Amino acid sequence: MSDLTQLTVTSDRPKAPKLEDLKLLFSKKAIAQLDAILTHYPDKKSCILPALWIAQREYGGWLPPEAMLEVSARLKRTFAEVEGVATFYTMFNVDHPVGRHMIEVCTCLTCHMCGAYKLASHLKKKLGIDFGETTEDGVFTLHEVECLDACDRAPLLQVGDQYYGPMDDAKVDALLDKLRATKESTVVQLADEVVRVHLMPGEKG
Repeated sequence: MSDLTQLTVTSDRPKAPKLEDLKLLFSKKAIAQLDAILTHYPDKKSCILPALWIAQREYGGWLPPEAMLEVSARLKRTFAEVEGVATFYTMFNVDHPVGRHMIEVCTCLTCHMCGAYKLASHLKKKLGIDFGETTEDGVFTLHEVECLDACDRAPLLQVGDQYYGPMDDAKVDALLDKLRATKESTVVQLADEVVRVHLMPGEKG
C-alpha cells in the first residue's frame, strides 16, 4: 500500500438517511420563512445558506445529516451539494451537537499576545472540557476560533451574537454564571437572528 493511500482519512460522520425514511422537522414558521426567503433569490440553489441557518435553528443548534437532507429535499438539491456548503463554513455545527451556549475563544495574534491561551486554560479548568467538547450537563461547548476582528477588545470571547472583551479570569467566571442562568440557547438565538436578517427586504434599484 502506498504512503498516499495510508494517509487517507475517512470521515466519522454518519451517512445520511434515505429520503423516504426522513422525518421532516421544519415547523410551519420555518417553512413559511423559507418560502419568503426564496423570493429573494433567483433560484433554490442560491438559498442553501439561509436554509441551513433555518435548519440549524430548527434542529437545536446543529446540523445532523437529517437536517442537511431536509434542506436538500426542500430545495431540490443533492445531499452532497448541501453537505458541501455546510461543512465548508465554520459557522455551521456539523460534527456534533453543541451545548446551550457555545463559547468561542479567539486565539489569533493580538488575542494570543494579550493572554488568550491563559484565558482558555482557565475556561477548560472551570468547565472540565477541552476545545471541541461539551460539558456533561449540555450547557457549554468550548471552541477555538480564528480572528473575531475585534482586536481592540483582546482577549476576546464570542457567545451567540455577542462579543465579550477584554476578558480576564474574574470576568469569565461572571460570564459563566450569567450564561448558566440563561435558559434559552444562544446558539439557537444566533441562528434565528441570521434568519431574520435574510427575511429583511433587499434594496431595489
